[in-house]
Amino acid sequence: MHLDMPTPHDIEHLAAARDPLSATLYVPTTPGGIDADSNRLAARGLWEPVLLEMYGRADKRDVWPIEEMMNTLLDDDEFWEHLGRSLAIFVSSKGIVEFRLPNSFESYATLADRFTITPLLRATTFPNDAYTLALSQNGARLIEISADEPPREVTVSDMPRSAEKAVGLRSIGGRSPYGRLHGDEGRKVRLTQYARAVDHAIRPTLNAASLPLVVAATQPLAAIFTNLSGYRHVVAAPLRGNPDEMTDAEIAAETRVVLDQLNEASLDELRTTFKERRNSGRAVTDLAELARAATFGQVDTVIIDMNAHVAGHIDIGGALVLDPADDLDVLEEIARAALGTGARVMSVRSDDLPDGVSAAGLLRFATEG
Repeated sequence: MHLDMPTPHDIEHLAAARDPLSATLYVPTTPGGIDADSNRLAARGLWEPVLLEMYGRADKRDVWPIEEMMNTLLDDDEFWEHLGRSLAIFVSSKGIVEFRLPNSFESYATLADRFTITPLLRATTFPNDAYTLALSQNGARLIEISADEPPREVTVSDMPRSAEKAVGLRSIGGRSPYGRLHGDEGRKVRLTQYARAVDHAIRPTLNAASLPLVVAATQPLAAIFTNLSGYRHVVAAPLRGNPDEMTDAEIAAETRVVLDQLNEASLDELRTTFKERRNSGRAVTDLAELARAATFGQVDTVIIDMNAHVAGHIDIGGALVLDPADDLDVLEEIARAALGTGARVMSVRSDDLPDGVSAAGLLRFATEG
């Protein structure tokens, strides 16, 4: 599965972009290349009505460059062979950007003066996919773990075949050629050299996806790798057990438990923080208050219902305007305003929000009055 996860900068840039001809497409796709033509047809089917709407709104000379950018993407055979579970496409007169995502989204297409970012936020709120490094003295394998697919071992060039091969010795516990290292001291140093070689080998694959990395290893190798790895998404707690004695399916099952625990722990922390800050006036669920706070940089974290839609907008003074006929979504606008002031924005299921509301905010400082 090929992923292009958006960075916080990517999301902030998309949230701030304004163009009268801004098209957003979310396309459900099938990984692995087996349905490349079907994936492309699905994207084309979403794009064509949007394109017709563009021609109805603007001068054809303004639409032609946008159409050409989309056609170039649609004609790229290599691109359509390598997808995730969804494809997000953002195209306007200023350019085109796409992300191959691990989440499964419903088909969606819109044309407005700004992009729709809420589904993209869901892809970055909690990890549903991960990599697991099965690491032992006898070798290492990197396994791609997906929410609804069998685990897949990833081919990694330059992956050390074993600790001994990595350090060029028959045994990592013996005396070094110069007699300086031996016993437990020598073994720890050579395991560190081995772990570093593994880290360097897998880093390009990890950096391309920015997914959590769970380590399956016994001690002390698990701690050695976790402490030296330069990858910022390494999960602190390793899987228990000897990875040499575990199948990929067993490792995948344990990894999914770890991901569920990480997600739930994050939500529990949010719930606790919300209760604490509500008592001191630093948490709100009222949309009007939240809109005003987001506009003026008061919000630290915004949590929005991923499936909710509230028609309306926020005026230049931060006031909420609800209007069933409005093409904009208040929740999107709150998220957009919060991102613009450096806040964290999370897209969650309705059950994860307090009091059955569609959005909640943690504030940097209490509301006056």
